[in-house]
Amino acid sequence: MKFLTAIDRYIFRLTLMPMLGVFVLAASLLMLDKMLRLFDFVATEGGPVGVVFKMLANLLPEYASLAIPLGLMLGILLAFRKLATSSELDVMRAVGLSYTRLLRVPYMLAIGLAALNLAIVGYLQPLARYYYEQLEYELKSGALGASIKVGEFTTLKDRVALRIEESRDDGRRLIGIFARVADQKGQVLSISAREGTFLALRNQPDTIILRLQDGQIIQDVPGHVPRVLSFTRHDLPIDLPAIERFRTRGTDDDRREYLLPELLRLGWSKDVSQEERVSSLANVNYRLVEVVMMLLLPLLAVALAIPPKRSTSSLGLFVSIVLIVAYHKVNQYASDVAALGKIGPVIGLWGPFLVLAALILWMYYRVAYVPGGQAIGWLEKAAETMTKKFKSLLRRHRRGPVILPDPGPDNGGAA
Repeated sequence: MKFLTAIDRYIFRLTLMPMLGVFVLAASLLMLDKMLRLFDFVATEGGPVGVVFKMLANLLPEYASLAIPLGLMLGILLAFRKLATSSELDVMRAVGLSYTRLLRVPYMLAIGLAALNLAIVGYLQPLARYYYEQLEYELKSGALGASIKVGEFTTLKDRVALRIEESRDDGRRLIGIFARVADQKGQVLSISAREGTFLALRNQPDTIILRLQDGQIIQDVPGHVPRVLSFTRHDLPIDLPAIERFRTRGTDDDRREYLLPELLRLGWSKDVSQEERVSSLANVNYRLVEVVMMLLLPLLAVALAIPPKRSTSSLGLFVSIVLIVAYHKVNQYASDVAALGKIGPVIGLWGPFLVLAALILWMYYRVAYVPGGQAIGWLEKAAETMTKKFKSLLRRHRRGPVILPDPGPDNGGAA
């Protein structure tokens, strides 16, 4: 007997496309929202546009850790919902296939994606978060080659003020340059030039040359008459400001930048403070409980995918999204509270997991083993009642007020 039958392959095809679609859609929406903020931030700092996409690439593991469980659950839910609404599920059940048997392929997907998500949250996401913080720091400090803003004065080393009227060829050609250079003896050079170009020095990485063309230099020395010099080409050396190196990973008391083995060592080490051990264990439990929760998603998806008979209600789809997002937020809050030492990490993070796991198992039992059972039957009835009342009010509103016929003038009186 084959391990994967034609029905298993059919369920796999029904699950795969919605799962990939939800994953791509969720990750894209999260990244688009962040992209707008990053473009504004990079434009304000005067950095290159390409750094936006590097920062987004480092945010992808964080978004994937949420989009993967959501895509897995909705992919399975939509697949079983299609089987139920098309009566194919009734045929499969009639030939002796239980819900547990039909979940073979969904559980293979869940175990594989849970292992992938563990690698993401345990190893890839901490490194990506650190590199994102490094890019942000280098952008603010100018280490990424932040451009000089056109039309504004830029101060370098507190002794050089530079202003450029126009930039062409992606910053390689500068038009309308004014520079003011002061030295420790009080001498001030005011330089104006038609155009110029920045040149790098191989042996002196901390100094660049601003090559100016067609301009004038006004030399102002205290106690002397200012002198005016004209030039065809003049090289102005500019010392770049010293940039402090970015911190090492995890030194900013951010446990999210540690790999999973590093967090375990910190949580069990006696060489660190109690606060650091508690914070590390809270982060470990938060990552693990998010991954283990994925093993219950196939049961939740099936429990919410089966609508009542003679009904095409999609309430289960809405409830599933609310449950996943709400549970994720509860875990985040519990992790923050546990990191402060106000509650034990095991109680704060695994307690809600056990409660939700018991709820999911009960919902699955109602659908799989109780004849005619529904996981959210009471919610379906309440939604149906509210929908009927709303439609009734809508029909009354469309009819408008009843207009009675005019009885005419009252001609009362005796004949």
